[in-house]
Amino acid sequence: MWMYLGLVAALFLGLHNLCKKHAVQGNEVFPVLLGTITAGFLLILPFAICSAFFPEITQRANLHISMIPLKVHGFIIIKSMIMASSWVLAYQALKHLPITIVTPIRSAGPFFTFIGALLIYHEKPNNWQWVGFFLIILSVILYSRIGKKEGIVFKRNKWIFAIIGATFLGASSGLYDKFLIQKLALAPLTLQFWFCFYTILILLIILSITWFPYVEKRKAFTWRWSIPAVGVLLQTADYFYFNALQDPEALIMLLSAIKRSQIIISVVIGGLIFKEKNKRKKLVPLVGIMTGVFLILYS
Repeated sequence: MWMYLGLVAALFLGLHNLCKKHAVQGNEVFPVLLGTITAGFLLILPFAICSAFFPEITQRANLHISMIPLKVHGFIIIKSMIMASSWVLAYQALKHLPITIVTPIRSAGPFFTFIGALLIYHEKPNNWQWVGFFLIILSVILYSRIGKKEGIVFKRNKWIFAIIGATFLGASSGLYDKFLIQKLALAPLTLQFWFCFYTILILLIILSITWFPYVEKRKAFTWRWSIPAVGVLLQTADYFYFNALQDPEALIMLLSAIKRSQIIISVVIGGLIFKEKNKRKKLVPLVGIMTGVFLILYS
């Protein structure tokens, strides 16, 4: 069941990526990010209120948000700091790079998760899983060569380093999620609610320094329907992902790879919507990445 939940999460993540590209194009990044997280928080807030007044109902529906110790709040704040840093880098990169370049680089996230799963959780991949992961990495390298034809030189473009940093931090957060869900036994909605709450606080601090004081930046911001859509889709995807991770048999390395199937929506549909270049050539490494994911699932 956890694999199917991972695939549902991937579907919502693919739609989330398309809305995110629309939200940040030619827009101020930080207020967009704050808007998306706030929308996700408002989506979950009614469940927190119902959990306080009607706990039996939310518990039966698996939508309960419980009280947690102060120490656990500290662990969630760490996750919020990791993901806030990852999103700031990713949103800046997405604003300046084609989605058909950003998404495949993000697809290398399972490789970082794979290494962490080996070293931290001692998950044991088989031979086909090794082949699948390295096929994903080789496909990403091929994307970098295609990117040069769009004037994106990977060694000189700072936004490439930004998306790589975001990918590494995102993978680190994925490994941390397993600790929060399985070791601390946090319920998915409880984690999501407090994570959104602390992330909003972090972003408000960042915006108070980089955005609120500057009139020109405030005027440059454009509200779009896709901003709340990003937050709603992300929290929906995370709900299914965290429920998958609750299964003691779930392997974080495989869940991370399954989530990468979102690339079909982001690259194929996104390339058509945003009319980006070299879509046919990008299908070759896309097939390589999807083959790598298939080998992991098949094994």
